[in-house]
Amino acid sequence: MANLFGSYDPNAEAQADLGKLPTGEYLAVITDSDMKPTNDNTGEYLELIYEVIDGPLKGRKHWERLNLKNASAQTVEIANRQFASLREAIGVPNPRDSQELHNKPHIIRVEFYPAGSLYTSGSRKGKSRDRDEATIKSWKKHEGALPAGGTAPSSAPAANNQPASPTPPWANKAA
Repeated sequence: MANLFGSYDPNAEAQADLGKLPTGEYLAVITDSDMKPTNDNTGEYLELIYEVIDGPLKGRKHWERLNLKNASAQTVEIANRQFASLREAIGVPNPRDSQELHNKPHIIRVEFYPAGSLYTSGSRKGKSRDRDEATIKSWKKHEGALPAGGTAPSSAPAANNQPASPTPPWANKAA
């Protein structure tokens, strides 16, 4: 147990449901990644956690999965094409560790699908979605100037529970 007396604002408003990222293009970085087993333990997917680093949705997160090891050859082929697009967009052609993908600004195009909409392809084609979904449809190299304040968010949250600084820790050191 923990004593919470004086540790929080009892008058604070509840967090609004942020939901999934809406359809659009976002300047984002990967902040975390891991290989995880599929639900049926017949394969593995690369889970990527993205953070939007510019615009009105700055600080919002998105989770993406690439099924790089799967019993379905078509699933693996699609995931490898997606992974090739990601690697090209961030300029890391042959990573040995997924951490090499982190904090590299690039553009993601997200497509949002509301609950109740129909799947248009794959094994669930024609079936209704039971929840809102958002997925990355393309990855592009970021050619423009980076947002003011740095290149990518820090992986550690700020001590005051504010969104992480967009400047990575190594960029904060005086030259």
